[in-house]
Amino acid sequence: MGRKKRETTGDAESGRFAYDGLDRALHEKARLGILTSLVAHPDGLKFAELRGLCALTDGNLSRHLDVLRESGLVEVWKGFEGRRPQTLVRLTTDGRRRFVEYLEELERVVRDALPKAESAPTRAKQLPPGWQPA
Repeated sequence: MGRKKRETTGDAESGRFAYDGLDRALHEKARLGILTSLVAHPDGLKFAELRGLCALTDGNLSRHLDVLRESGLVEVWKGFEGRRPQTLVRLTTDGRRRFVEYLEELERVVRDALPKAESAPTRAKQLPPGWQPA
């Protein structure tokens, strides 16, 4: 996922704060938790372990894994331990690369916002007469 070159108008960049690298498949809260869990466990996690780490129900985890699998971010393996069926989930190579790119984009958001948020006044200046709350 390469960065798009943005047009500049005067001294401001067009779309400067669009953050096109925030992939919707990764950006949803539960899927972000799933991917973070998996990046910390490169050999993968069993379904029950992943469910516990992410505090999701079986149904929610299954649905999010479907989205991630269809997007090529994770692979799902079925097998047995003894007589018990097990499901193992791992990041794909492409999933790991895309997740790193996504994290780099999040870092850009933080670099853009945090210094301004910390130094900004608690309230914006008074509006000129004629403005009223909507």
